[in-house]
Amino acid sequence: MGSALSSAGWHRHRMKLLRPARYVASMFVLVWPFVVSEALAVDDDDATETPVVLHGPPAPIAPAVISRDEMGRVTMRATRITEPIVLDGKLDDPPYATVPSVSDFIQQEPHEGQLATEKTEAWVFFDDENIYISARCWDSHPERMIVNEMRRDHRNIFQNEAVTVVLDTFYDRRNGFFFQTNPLGALRDQSISDDGNANNADWNTVWDVKASRDDQGWTMEMAIPFKSLRYKKGREQIWSINIRRSVRWKNEESFLSPVKASHRYRGIYRLSEAATLVGIQAPLSSRNLELKPYAISSVISDVTKDPPVSNDLNGDFGFDLKYGLTKSLIADLTYNTDFAQVEADEQQVNLTRFSLFFPEKREFFLEGQNIFVFGGRQLRGGGFRPGRNTQNLAPIMFFSRRIGLTDGGVDPIIAGGRVTGRTGKFRVGALNIQTDGIDGSLEPTNFTVMRVRRDVLARGDIGVMATHRTSSVSENGLSNSLLGVDGNFSFYTNLRLNAYYSVTRTRLAEGVLSGDESSYQG
Repeated sequence: MGSALSSAGWHRHRMKLLRPARYVASMFVLVWPFVVSEALAVDDDDATETPVVLHGPPAPIAPAVISRDEMGRVTMRATRITEPIVLDGKLDDPPYATVPSVSDFIQQEPHEGQLATEKTEAWVFFDDENIYISARCWDSHPERMIVNEMRRDHRNIFQNEAVTVVLDTFYDRRNGFFFQTNPLGALRDQSISDDGNANNADWNTVWDVKASRDDQGWTMEMAIPFKSLRYKKGREQIWSINIRRSVRWKNEESFLSPVKASHRYRGIYRLSEAATLVGIQAPLSSRNLELKPYAISSVISDVTKDPPVSNDLNGDFGFDLKYGLTKSLIADLTYNTDFAQVEADEQQVNLTRFSLFFPEKREFFLEGQNIFVFGGRQLRGGGFRPGRNTQNLAPIMFFSRRIGLTDGGVDPIIAGGRVTGRTGKFRVGALNIQTDGIDGSLEPTNFTVMRVRRDVLARGDIGVMATHRTSSVSENGLSNSLLGVDGNFSFYTNLRLNAYYSVTRTRLAEGVLSGDESSYQG
């Protein structure tokens, strides 16, 4: 016979049951303005928009697929196909015989501005599901090719023969997506922000690539689903694209659209220097819904205990839900979050007085992570590195690894939700998370973050950020609030200005404040 719960125990049990529902409701309050605004808005997938000014020569006229101007700028046209490409890396599908390739890649290194010494041919196709980028990489000495990396997202792919593709799907010339492969078909992807000044190497999406080698070099075919990308409303699209060919045995880097040698290996991230891609006809908007549920259970029997335990049944469940409010605005909801499959942090020995900053690897926090960057600060793992971290000493206003992770272990997340994405010239992010606390050491904590960034000038933005953290479910608990404004501007090639002002307030108990603290730079 089981004993009844005590009143205090029942209260705790009841609170644990009620809190998830209460905070799931708060997530609905967070999301519903975006849902309602979308429901009331006119469906403008095919609406006429203000004409876009091309940053390059006029679009090529079919059957031509590329045009160049006297400044070396490129406009490329994607080609619609009726049958999907068979992804095998062989380049033997019918479109390759009828659609001309683009070539004449320009060196970045070692001889800036000259034609590449090894020819590269590239194609861009699309159908109703995917965009395809293919390349034939001719090589005069294929036996010298350096190819030894197959691990997903490993930076050593850059040390191989490689092809890298970047796509700016909003044509804002500053934010986009990065896809890289080598002759072994390895995959590496990232998100790009602020013209390469704030990138997220832990961002992952669904895409595929196949590669093949022969006695004339190597070939590759990428397939990127439209559902894996965020882009403007409207069927007719104008994007930016650049393609880099790395011939590692020559240490030669060449680009479809020329990139200055002064950018070095980061030149591929400079979307402001990418080519213009026209002709893309994106699928009409649909409400993409992705649900990842999980359930676990266990049965424990232990006859050595006093009293013995026999068939003690335990179980738990939770889910992650991703919903596309629009093609560029995404809502994420999570309940009883499980991070068991997340990649473990690399072990590091810290012999400095500076803290190590490990990168965020939890999927829930990754998409749109760079929206929450404040004051131009970059969040990269690995702790202090001379010459890198000293470039911007702005404090980190929001660090997502503070949520659900503590020195004492894992602080379980009961429920949470967030909205991230773009609407017009605004990038927006809103997040609310409730954690369960750790018995005897950490109170349940609620985290709220609001962030808005507005693009200004060619490569700048201004923004506002607000955060609130409450370390108890009672009204008299500890809390901390922050409000800040910032501006980030890039002038010319290597001149960047970051400025911010922020103020925080901490409440220690009811009516007891620690005072306001402020920070600024500029």
